Amino acid sequence: MGSHYVYDNDDFRFRRQRRSYRSVLLRVLKYFLASLSLAVLYYAVFALFFNTDNERRLKAENRMYEKLYPEMEQEQRLLEDVVSGLEAKDNMIYNDLFQTDVLTLGSRTSGYLAGSDSMEVCDILLHSECLYRPLYRKSEEIDGEFMEIFRLLSSENLRLPPLAFPIEGFAYTSAGASVGNKINPFYKVKVSHDGLDMVAPSGTKVLASADGVVSSVQRSSKGLGNVVTIRHDGGYVTRYAHLSDIKVLKGRKVAKGDLIGRVGMSGNSFAPHLHYEIWKDTVALDPVNYFFSSVTPDEYSAMLLLSASAGQSLD
Repeated sequence: MGSHYVYDNDDFRFRRQRRSYRSVLLRVLKYFLASLSLAVLYYAVFALFFNTDNERRLKAENRMYEKLYPEMEQEQRLLEDVVSGLEAKDNMIYNDLFQTDVLTLGSRTSGYLAGSDSMEVCDILLHSECLYRPLYRKSEEIDGEFMEIFRLLSSENLRLPPLAFPIEGFAYTSAGASVGNKINPFYKVKVSHDGLDMVAPSGTKVLASADGVVSSVQRSSKGLGNVVTIRHDGGYVTRYAHLSDIKVLKGRKVAKGDLIGRVGMSGNSFAPHLHYEIWKDTVALDPVNYFFSSVTPDEYSAMLLLSASAGQSLD
């Protein structure tokens, strides 16, 4: 290994001293670490105070993205709202056509379609079968009910309830309070209301709602006022109250549509109307339930809503 001279203070002369590999290696390592540290320091100072062309370009892009990000975020929310609206419309159209919701895929779908982004024909058939099976069972139930209805209609012992309107030219929008506890317009408390208030001008014709026999004719200035009661086959009884004029006598047979009186305000009546009741075996029935054959389905639904929501009667 190399050697070097070292001054000896005791002998007052230079002596030759040999260097070991270890000392040389340590010295070289010290110089290397010192150089590396200086290089890192120079680079840090340079990077801190000086920017390269690539860094300047990247910083400019970052500043541009910071300005554009709020606008892009707003556009994203707008697109999400548009997509949600389109999905809702698509689901409405699909539901109107197929009476079921749109078949969705991916994480929103459970069962054999979960995690899938496409469907095979067998998957569609299986899903359709799952939807069709309960519908088929329901259709069988409906078919059975219709067969029972047809059997009853063809029976010789059939006795239909009163189904016709008791007022000539009655509009479903003129339906008032029906059966239930309603506020009395005179006493302002809830009392039992056993019929349907059918608003109509005074003098409007009141007709028999089914074939029957007049069982009672009552004339009074109190309560329900002038009342006609008719008995029908099958145990049904109808009552027509607050009449201004009565055109039938007790014991007379009447046919459906025959004139039995006219609308008025006799008795305790708040406004001109017909108070119409249907009874069977001493139980008061809701007359609205027997008008379904005289109006369209939409009109019948509106009539049900009007009569049920009316909180005050007219008598």
